[in-house]
Amino acid sequence: MASIFSTVIAIFVIIPFLGYFISFIIAKEVMKNHRKAFHLAIDVTTFLLMVSVHFIVLAIWDTSYLWLIFLCVCCVGLIFAILYWRAKGEIHYPKLLRGVWRINFLLFFAAYITLMITGLILRIIELN
Repeated sequence: MASIFSTVIAIFVIIPFLGYFISFIIAKEVMKNHRKAFHLAIDVTTFLLMVSVHFIVLAIWDTSYLWLIFLCVCCVGLIFAILYWRAKGEIHYPKLLRGVWRINFLLFFAAYITLMITGLILRIIELN
């Protein structure tokens, strides 16, 4: 049972967009609202992308940069909080956290794609 569970988790980490599609389908069936289901699926995928980026970096360079991932998330949060405060004057924390989380989705999506391409190129060079 534990090996099945760990295999399912590994699949979602390796292919986070599979997690997106599954969470979107489930959320759409439960919520009956396409837009809310999309946003919930993006929120779930953000976490999967963060974990995937960590494990891809670990596979490519054999070094954990988890501290750097946390630092990036915190820096994005700080920058977004300052920009939000300057634009609105008052901070609404639920909106701030949702915005930070979604910006992190874009950041980690770009990092995931970049690292996948980098990993493929390095493995091809390593084979030759």
